[in-house]
Amino acid sequence: MTAIIKQELKLNLKSMLIWALTVGGLGFICILMYTSMEGEVMEMADSFSQMGAFSDAFGMSTLSIATIAGFFATEVGTVHGLGSAMFAAFFASSMLSKEEDGHTGEFLFSLPVSRGKVIAAKGMAILTHLVLFTLICGIFYVMGFAALGEEVPGEEMARFLSCMLLMNVEIAALSYLVSATSSKTRMGLALGISLIIYTYDILGRVVPSMKDYLFIGPFSYANASEIFAHIDAPDHSFVTSVLVTVLATICTFAAYTRKDLAS
Repeated sequence: MTAIIKQELKLNLKSMLIWALTVGGLGFICILMYTSMEGEVMEMADSFSQMGAFSDAFGMSTLSIATIAGFFATEVGTVHGLGSAMFAAFFASSMLSKEEDGHTGEFLFSLPVSRGKVIAAKGMAILTHLVLFTLICGIFYVMGFAALGEEVPGEEMARFLSCMLLMNVEIAALSYLVSATSSKTRMGLALGISLIIYTYDILGRVVPSMKDYLFIGPFSYANASEIFAHIDAPDHSFVTSVLVTVLATICTFAAYTRKDLAS
C-alpha cells in the first residue's frame, strides 16, 4: 500500500501544484486588487447588496464587499470554491479508471496486493493531495492579507479552508465512485457533477422553495460569505456530507472489488 501511495503522490504532484498555484494565485491577485478598487467598491457596496437574487446568490447581501473580509469572502471564496471543487473532481475521476484505460491494471493487479488495498491506497493519495492543495491556497491568501498590511481573520480563514476541504473530500468521493464504475476516464462527467453541485447551491439561494433543501449540497456549509459573517450552516448539512462521503466510499469498494476489469 505504501508503495502505491508514494507512486500516486509522485505521479500527480505536478498536476496538483499547477492547480494549487493557479487557484491560490488567482485568489492572491484578487486580494491585491482590493486596494486599487477600494474606492469604487465602497461606492458599489450598497448597490450590490440590494440586487435581490444576485446578492443572495453570491453573498453580497450577507457581507459588505467594502471591507477586506467581505471582499475576500465574495470574490476569493467563489474562486476557491469552484476551482477546488473542479480540482477534486478532476483528480479523483481518473484515479482508478486510468488503470484500465491505460492498460496498466494488468501489471498492478499481478502484484500481491488486493483490490481493496489499491482502492484504500489511491484514496489516501487523493486525500493527501487535497490537504496539500488547501494548505498551498491558504498560504497564498495569508500572503495576500499580509501584502496589504491587513490582519488575517484567523478563525474565519481556518473555518473556511476546513469546510472547503470537507466539501472537496465529498466531491472527490463521488468522483472516485465514477472512476470505480467505469473502464474509461470520465473526467467530463466528474467535472459536470462539481458544476451541477455548485449550480444547485446558487439556485437554492435564489429560489425560495429550494432554500430548505440547501443542506443536500456541500456548498451549503462551505459558503464563504456565511462563514465570515458567522452564520451557522444549514441543519444537517455536515451530517449529510459525511453520510454521502461514507456511502460513496462503500459503493466504490463494492463496485471495484466485484468488477470484471478490462484487459
